[in-house]
Amino acid sequence: MGDKSHRSFHLWILLGALGGLVILGGLPATAQPQALSIPTVKISVGESKDLGETSVGLQILFLLTILSLAPAILIMMTSFTRLIVVFSFLRHALGIQQLPSNQILIGLSLFLTFFVMTPVWNTVQENAWIPYKEKKISQEKAFDEALKPFRKFMLKQTREKDLALFLGMAKLSKPKTAEDVPTHVLLPAFMISELKTAFQMGFVLFLPFLVIDMVVSSVLPMMISLPFKILLFVLVDGWNLVVGSMVRSFA
Repeated sequence: MGDKSHRSFHLWILLGALGGLVILGGLPATAQPQALSIPTVKISVGESKDLGETSVGLQILFLLTILSLAPAILIMMTSFTRLIVVFSFLRHALGIQQLPSNQILIGLSLFLTFFVMTPVWNTVQENAWIPYKEKKISQEKAFDEALKPFRKFMLKQTREKDLALFLGMAKLSKPKTAEDVPTHVLLPAFMISELKTAFQMGFVLFLPFLVIDMVVSSVLPMMISLPFKILLFVLVDGWNLVVGSMVRSFA
């Protein structure tokens, strides 16, 4: 009886499955699940019917270009290089390789860069972006006006020796005024000037911690010097002193 009941049960399952297939096969096509449609994106170049369409398209292209170049611009033409290098020196001087983490140091450098460069960006907005947005100046004029405050900032932080180096390698004569310095010469000169300044500040940061290492290592194991260095840094309010000194160095 057990085998017969099992065979009957399997037979009913088979009949039910066949009946379901027959019912599904008899449904109209509209009741069947439709295939998933995937939208397509087409990029084409055609004739515009309005000058506004061309203007918006050029603005989008310009914005995408700026966003793709933003990291390089941020590093090359702002205070970010000096800040991140000095913070890296400070972390190595303290002897704690993982704290603060790279994300924290980069984030702090970015926010300090926004703070230091705010006057420059305000000038760019007033002299370049707002007039261009109101269609008072052309795109070329807006770019020139936006570049002027950045050039002024970089010239103030660049050493004459570094400028002379790249002017000589470019085989250019000595410019009569600062405005005559080509931008392609100013950028690398500014970069190596920033690196030199950052290394000088990093060396000054290293000295007190190096003294602690030498004094402690002559009496106690080297690993004991780490708490003393952290204690010294906390007692003198190190973050306040370091950040304040770096920000004031751009004044």
